[in-house]
Amino acid sequence: MKFKVVVREDREDPGWYNVSCPSLPGCHSQGRTVEEALMNIKEAIELYLEPEEDVGISGKGVQLVEVEV
Repeated sequence: MKFKVVVREDREDPGWYNVSCPSLPGCHSQGRTVEEALMNIKEAIELYLEPEEDVGISGKGVQLVEVEV
């Protein structure tokens, strides 16, 4: 799968790069170099896409519901 990501140099913390994946809300990462930021966002995307059962979503009042669109 391919995703477009946005890489920005951090204005408040020079020497750091922020990276986000607009098609996956809340999927962000950072790195000291562009290359490191890209490696980190790849890992963040993989974790974002893991099945809910693998990431421990559970608890009282929590439901996993499938909907078809």
